[in-house]
Amino acid sequence: MDNPPAPAIFRHMAFDSDILIVGGGLNGPTLALALAQAGHSVTMIDAVPLGSRKSPGFDGRCYAMALTSTRLLEAVGIWETLEPDAQPMLDIKVTDGRAGEGPSPFFMHFDHAEIEEGPMGYMVEDRHLRPALLSASDAHENIQTLHGETVVSQSAEAGSVSVTLASGRVLTGRLLVGCDGRGSGTAMRAGIKRTGWDYGQTALVCAVEHALPHHGVAHQFFMPPGPLAILPLTGNRSSIVWSETAENAALINEMPDEAYIDVLKPRFGSFLGDITRVGTRYTYPLSLSLANTLVAPRVVLVGDAAHGVHPIAGQGLNAGVRDIAALAEVVTDAKRRGEDIGAEGVLSRYQEWRRFDNTTLALATDTFNRLFSNDNPVLRAVRDIGMGIVGNMPALRRSFIREAAGLTGDLPKLLKGQRL
Repeated sequence: MDNPPAPAIFRHMAFDSDILIVGGGLNGPTLALALAQAGHSVTMIDAVPLGSRKSPGFDGRCYAMALTSTRLLEAVGIWETLEPDAQPMLDIKVTDGRAGEGPSPFFMHFDHAEIEEGPMGYMVEDRHLRPALLSASDAHENIQTLHGETVVSQSAEAGSVSVTLASGRVLTGRLLVGCDGRGSGTAMRAGIKRTGWDYGQTALVCAVEHALPHHGVAHQFFMPPGPLAILPLTGNRSSIVWSETAENAALINEMPDEAYIDVLKPRFGSFLGDITRVGTRYTYPLSLSLANTLVAPRVVLVGDAAHGVHPIAGQGLNAGVRDIAALAEVVTDAKRRGEDIGAEGVLSRYQEWRRFDNTTLALATDTFNRLFSNDNPVLRAVRDIGMGIVGNMPALRRSFIREAAGLTGDLPKLLKGQRL
């Protein structure tokens, strides 16, 4: 017996947009551009007023973008604008030790020359990335952005999903995407629960100017309280992501700049000469937060709304970009086949594509943090020997380099630089 036709109300329903996106940070507009270029109409709901999103001055916020993430930015048309101000990451050096004592003799050195694709990634400053995304999304005819609006309720029906805004306006679409961070209201309203724990660590984030050139080398120095990442920026500047116990971080953050830098210096070392802080100082608590499912009826989660991981490998934003590439490809292929893009079967393809990768990343960063953020002599010997082994095995080194560049696994088209 043939399936009955869809009720007329669904066959002729007028939607505000094909896809509603909640969240206007970085993942929201990136996803909107990827979807809009593939022919979907998109409404993005951003709780932050437009004026607050525009920050032309340098404030120290920067992102380590894997090579594949920059390919997606190129595919959606903004990398050409960003590349002149982006700093290539040519090498990564990983060491272990204590503040003021210098690194262990065992280390890992990953050189981009060991792969054919080029730099492992680029450091991109927020003051360049965010305006480029906002300008491109505001200019695209398939994207409508509502700034300063918040969602207060949502409802999934047989053929549609709707959201009610604080202003009273109601929007309808075929699919609702949560790009609204770890405390995702979209996930909570959909009944999606989370698994995770607090690390008892806080990241101190800033940028420094130094006397000597960094030569495009990123450093990860593991210390008992937590790792210190020194990430190269254009010129003689570096971005600092410095993890400490929550108690120590609170004390350090209250210090004036001069004292703050005095505490950082023995951790940073003298290999880049004298350092001074530039931009603004930030802190954020570190925790693991995984959504128990990436999908619900007519709802899907992307980026931190789906998975919040330790910044130990700098992969948080890159994992979100992978989500974006996979979701855009899944719903675009479904639309071209004449499928309902919000149907359970379509969303399950996205979940199957991304769930294992996201869980693996969370477990890997959690394990690395627990293994390295301590002063246990047995564990310290194990990790130092392990770093020495990896550092002396070319095949294993290359696999780590390809992982850092985002080149492993089943890559969506956008991460290969191909448009949908």
